[in-house]
Amino acid sequence: MTKLEEPYLQLIRDILDHGHYKGDRTGTGTKSLFGYQMRFDLSQGFPLLTTKKVPFGLIKSELLWFLNGDTNIQFLLKHKNHIWDEWAFEKWVNSPEYNGPDMADFGLRAQRDPKFNQEYQEQKKLFCQKIIDDDNFAKKYGDLGDVYGAQWRRWQTRSHETIDQIQNVIETIKNNPNSRRMIVTAWNPEDVPSAALPPCHTLFQFYVSNGKLSCQLYQRSGDVFLGVPFNIASYALLTSLIARETGLEVGEFVHTLGDAHIYVNHLEQVKEQLQREPKDAPQLWLNPEKKHIEDFTMADIKVTNYESWPAIKAPVAV
Repeated sequence: MTKLEEPYLQLIRDILDHGHYKGDRTGTGTKSLFGYQMRFDLSQGFPLLTTKKVPFGLIKSELLWFLNGDTNIQFLLKHKNHIWDEWAFEKWVNSPEYNGPDMADFGLRAQRDPKFNQEYQEQKKLFCQKIIDDDNFAKKYGDLGDVYGAQWRRWQTRSHETIDQIQNVIETIKNNPNSRRMIVTAWNPEDVPSAALPPCHTLFQFYVSNGKLSCQLYQRSGDVFLGVPFNIASYALLTSLIARETGLEVGEFVHTLGDAHIYVNHLEQVKEQLQREPKDAPQLWLNPEKKHIEDFTMADIKVTNYESWPAIKAPVAV
């Protein structure tokens, strides 16, 4: 066993020591570095942070949602995953069919204002339950459009056809493992101006050597305290699932960040995290009877021997 999260902890130290103070889209402010790379040897364990508890259930349900090509939050809500609620809820609030309290003026930022917070949360809870219970309502208001699942599995071409990037990569790994074109991209310049949040993890590439599969992610923007721990675990899991399907062992996950930032209202939290001694990395268990990514369910993916320090709460910048 090894302290797999050390590259992540070093990223925090480097930002604290050498980062630049910058404004940002959310108005919160960040301390950031541009161009940073971490490497995780997946043969040494699964890189789920131990210096704070990270909810693996959210990570695997979101990744399965992506891999299934799903863009409707109904699947996520049925698995108690609320990562993508805000975007769908905003669409409902801004629709002509919405007749609840006026929330359109402040949309996603309602949660920041104590005056509106309770009512906002109550309305969102009702919305989420309706998405779960009513398939027609979910079809109309739960779909988020061309987010990761659509981009990975149904990329729209100019000739109105679709490309399954994930399947193409799998076939290339099997048939031409020396290829340097085993790439999946989520960044479509045409969609960026109209997207609620353009893709943060924009492109990833696979590499095969000595019977092992490695993956490198380029992430244009990384919320180091809240988001990056999820990204590390998600892409380590993705690499492991693709390795299973292609009959390879796992190699490295290489995480390259563009703007790696800590929000100024997370500085005390990361300092607390750095005071904690990392524990041994957990292990990833994949159901040995499953070979294809489409066959995996939540029950087929687990982490074992996961011991961590308690979670550390921090506000989300939207």
